[in-house]
Amino acid sequence: MTITNPRDLPKIDEFIGDECFAEAIETFGYMPTIKTARAVIDEARSTLLNQGECNATCHPSTKETPLTCELLTQRVLERLARDAKPGIRPVINATGVILHTNLGRAPFSKKVADAVYEVASTYSSLEYDFEQKSRGHRNTHVEKLLCELLGVEAAIVVNNNAAGVMLVLSTLARDREVIVSRGELVEIGGSFRIPEIMEESRAVLRGVGTTNRTHLHDYERVLTDETAALLRVHTSNFRLIGFTKSVSTKELANLAHEHDLPLIYDLGSGCLSPQLAALLTDEPTVASAIEDGVDVICFSGDKLLGGPQAGIIVGKERYISAMREHPLLRAFRCDKMTLVALEYTLRLYFDDEMARRHVPILSMALVEPEELKRRTELFADKLRMHDIQATVEPSSMVMGGGTAPELYLESWACVIDPALHKGAPSPSVIDSNLRASSRPVICRLIQDRLFFDLRTVRCDEEDLLIDNLLHAMKTESRS
Repeated sequence: MTITNPRDLPKIDEFIGDECFAEAIETFGYMPTIKTARAVIDEARSTLLNQGECNATCHPSTKETPLTCELLTQRVLERLARDAKPGIRPVINATGVILHTNLGRAPFSKKVADAVYEVASTYSSLEYDFEQKSRGHRNTHVEKLLCELLGVEAAIVVNNNAAGVMLVLSTLARDREVIVSRGELVEIGGSFRIPEIMEESRAVLRGVGTTNRTHLHDYERVLTDETAALLRVHTSNFRLIGFTKSVSTKELANLAHEHDLPLIYDLGSGCLSPQLAALLTDEPTVASAIEDGVDVICFSGDKLLGGPQAGIIVGKERYISAMREHPLLRAFRCDKMTLVALEYTLRLYFDDEMARRHVPILSMALVEPEELKRRTELFADKLRMHDIQATVEPSSMVMGGGTAPELYLESWACVIDPALHKGAPSPSVIDSNLRASSRPVICRLIQDRLFFDLRTVRCDEEDLLIDNLLHAMKTESRS
């Protein structure tokens, strides 16, 4: 029955009492269902009132579609399903960017994800000492692994690298000077600025040299009794080229030690894999920083390490022990899921081949181009079986996450040109449809062609990617 008068709208209790809402109430809950139904009926009431005012003056073709109980039910169910979609959900990353910051950076392996689920779904030994039958320390497990893996005296883990840098500076240099090259006073993603972190840490910034050239004597010239530390910052997502000069890490370490000062190194990405280091030749590694004599090193867990978001601090016991007593450590501490993910990721690094096979970012970065080409050609063949004309073309990939900004590695992409498909939506509509899929697909749209780089697509995601693409090319718009 068509509803033309606001008084004919169903009462809420009677409306959702219909059996067609039983499954919705079971799935979404009674209160969300009644709230959504009330909102839909209120909107319908406003629509009917507006139609009543418009009837005398509006052309008939401008009037709204007549309302029915069936239409109202459909709107409620559609809105419930739409609102129930989680904000953070899995996506298929077909961009080829391995450490895509907007897509969560490093994905976990199934081995690590299973470990997180197993610990998170029950009680755990997070802060329990089995031998003493008493309270333990949550960082003990990963600290032991880091010390054994890297050959350092001590380690500590916080919830991100910015917090790590802040904790180090606040502990070792509060109200005292820290010397850093002006060429390293960087800003990286999310407005993270080294000078501002230093200010919040109550460390006094003492910049030396110029943006493009800094010499050892620039550091020597400003050393005083107020100097607490020397700081080196990896510039991460930009490079200075041309007329440049910088001081080596080893020279800085020697200078710091001559004056009984620590050298602190904000390493940023934190590469542990020798195989990945050979590929990213300009990226400093944790091992090289330790070998050069750095006293305290900070790096991220979710970049080149391939683990969870974390700030990892390693170095000399005399400096790390002071951080364990700092009040900020509790504010910056990691939760159990982060620590489990980090522990299981670190365990993989005790064997290079094990790490390569089970740390996804290593598998993606180190895949042979010819192997990737063969896989892409097989994928294109599958698309052609569905009458989608696909070509395989040379491409290039970047690591992402502010890592190795100048490095482009050889890759291959499956390319689709919608103009070659009669009746297909426009490239931008297909791209939008892919992003609106139940499992969103993120690809690259370049000059009206869609590029899919399988380097960052799991093998078990390929069939779903094809299904989503088929729907996206047949549907005018899903958004």
